[in-house]
Amino acid sequence: MRGLFTGLVGSLALAVGLIHSVFAQDEVKELNLYSSRHYQTDEALYGNFTAETGIRINRLEGRGDELIERIRNEGVNSPADVLITVDAGRLWRAEQAGIFAATTSAALDAAVPANLRHPDGLWYGFSTRARLIFYNKELIDPAGLEGYEDLADAKWRDQICIRSSSNIYNLSLMAALIAHHGEEAAEAWAKGVVANFARQPQGGDTDQIRAVAAGECGIAVANSYYFARLMRSTSLEDQAVVAKIGVVFPNQGDRGTHVNVSGAGMAKNAPNPEHARLFLEYLASEQAQRYFADGNNEYPAVASVAPNAALGELGAFTVDSLNVSALGRNQAAAQIAFDRAGWK
Repeated sequence: MRGLFTGLVGSLALAVGLIHSVFAQDEVKELNLYSSRHYQTDEALYGNFTAETGIRINRLEGRGDELIERIRNEGVNSPADVLITVDAGRLWRAEQAGIFAATTSAALDAAVPANLRHPDGLWYGFSTRARLIFYNKELIDPAGLEGYEDLADAKWRDQICIRSSSNIYNLSLMAALIAHHGEEAAEAWAKGVVANFARQPQGGDTDQIRAVAAGECGIAVANSYYFARLMRSTSLEDQAVVAKIGVVFPNQGDRGTHVNVSGAGMAKNAPNPEHARLFLEYLASEQAQRYFADGNNEYPAVASVAPNAALGELGAFTVDSLNVSALGRNQAAAQIAFDRAGWK
């Protein structure tokens, strides 16, 4: 009987060991990514990470502010490992909602310039967009159109097309101007730009560029990647737009051109923190940086990676060294200044 008991125990132990072995083999390595980037080209970005690491990405997509609120409401039970979103202003909103944990990574700190990441490692910028000035080459002599400040000059009366003041790109630009000049001077600038509107703000960045080409206005402000899309388009209509447009990289004579970031950070309650760190480090790799550059016409954040051919054609430029975290800190003041200036 004792031998039978011993045999049963041994068989049970062997069975349990086999079960554990099966589960270990079937254990899924995963990363839960909350993303407000809605670009088809990012599929290759994520697929390559899985191919390299064996870590499957479970992706939840939504608008940036909605995802931030969702993670905040999920609290300690949130499955989110990483939030990736567009604009330093939204990264700041996530930071203020308390949903990021600091990431300690020598690789990230070495790859991502200090001005494109949070000072305490709460988030990192992985691609940038420059906010440029575009003009109709037949209607506008760009002399005297060298910086953002020049947009408020009365010589450009009835010439400017630009998006609404609530647009996150404009809020961030205004936040940068506040950082450089103070709130009072920035508000005065906004009033000057409003006085120069060719029309009330409407549409997106591409609409502003098209309006300039059509002669509806002489000058527009838009992000670089919207114009690069038109440059790379095979549409004859888009090529006709590009042919009519001149480009100014603002403030090359002083502080440099304002840029914004698409960035990501590890969630505070990440169930897979090691996978989150690996993913963030992957986004700073040369291969991932090429996906950002070639897939969505963004400037790589890593200096050693060249931009795509379209952006390269626009030429090199000096970037404003202001830490982009200031764009979030000054966001509320920027909206107040816009409202006072009558910028709808």
